[in-house]
Amino acid sequence: MKTEPRTRLHSIDNLRIVLTALVVAHHAAVTYGNIPLWFYTEPAKDASGIALDILVVFNQAFFMGFFFLISGFFTPGSYDRKGSRAFVRDRLVRLGIPLLVFLVLLRPLVNFGGLARRPDMPYWQYYLGSWDPGPMWFAEVLIVFALAYAWWRRSRRPAADPRPAPLRLRSVVLFVLGLSLATFLWRFPVPTGTYVPVLGLPTPNFLPQYVAMFALGCVAFRRGWFETLPARAGHLGFAMAGVSSAVLLPLSSMTGGTVSSAVTAAWESTFAVSMIIGLTVLFRERFAGQGPRGRFLSDHAFTVYIVHPLVLVAIGYALRPLEAVAVVKFAIMLVVALPLCWGLAYLVRSLPGAKRVL
Repeated sequence: MKTEPRTRLHSIDNLRIVLTALVVAHHAAVTYGNIPLWFYTEPAKDASGIALDILVVFNQAFFMGFFFLISGFFTPGSYDRKGSRAFVRDRLVRLGIPLLVFLVLLRPLVNFGGLARRPDMPYWQYYLGSWDPGPMWFAEVLIVFALAYAWWRRSRRPAADPRPAPLRLRSVVLFVLGLSLATFLWRFPVPTGTYVPVLGLPTPNFLPQYVAMFALGCVAFRRGWFETLPARAGHLGFAMAGVSSAVLLPLSSMTGGTVSSAVTAAWESTFAVSMIIGLTVLFRERFAGQGPRGRFLSDHAFTVYIVHPLVLVAIGYALRPLEAVAVVKFAIMLVVALPLCWGLAYLVRSLPGAKRVL
């Protein structure tokens, strides 16, 4: 199966820039909110922390799923060009090496605060006991997805590429319903708040979304959905994101138990799909071009994802003496962190051989 040459979709590159910035914002919000799941945190002592928690909840509902969809979109073409062995080797190099670098070099730097609180524990014991890939769990899961895709391609008979076909509203609705049901059922054995030690998956309760979005990205590449989504789908996507939030979130808070879990799964699925459609169309229609600055930001986005914990933790300690409400410290951290992250990423990619991996 051969992939026909396609014009590079700069709108997707630009989306990756924004999503990477959202990752930085997400972890800055966790730093100063009331969800202390980060290397350095200052739990909020004022009501503005609630605003940061809301940002985290809305962000979590769609942004990592969007990352997996984009990764899935680029997977079939990469496999077609390289073949099975080269594809697997490339994924292991481009995802595995950054994962190992984070575990061995960066994690000790961002995780030292926990060791300082346990002076009686030897470093090696603390290091092994706190083993966690941090945000590089994304690379960890992507490696599994890439290997599964390669196995699937090798095990099936070669077939002609499906013809490009427009994405129909009925298919979107069925996908949302199916994802809602899968998420709801998955959360019986894997409830919200579950943490997987060693693997370090912070949100295993979202795995049905991640799997579904990766698979959807692969299909979207073959069907040409990124290019053929009608402009009105973007407006409808943003409208549905707003309506679902206005209706389902209050209903989730007013109910409890199984009903609340089902409503929450329905909101997350509806919101995620709606935001992804809305943003995809918006960027395709308004931000399809890319100049030198955009190319720089895009080229360094993955490296920013890798190094941003180092930047955020350093800024967190630097801002520690500052007395200010949570949302103000969040804003200061974000404004300082974004240029520093891209600057550090530039320095990292300037190292000999780094661009072969990054």
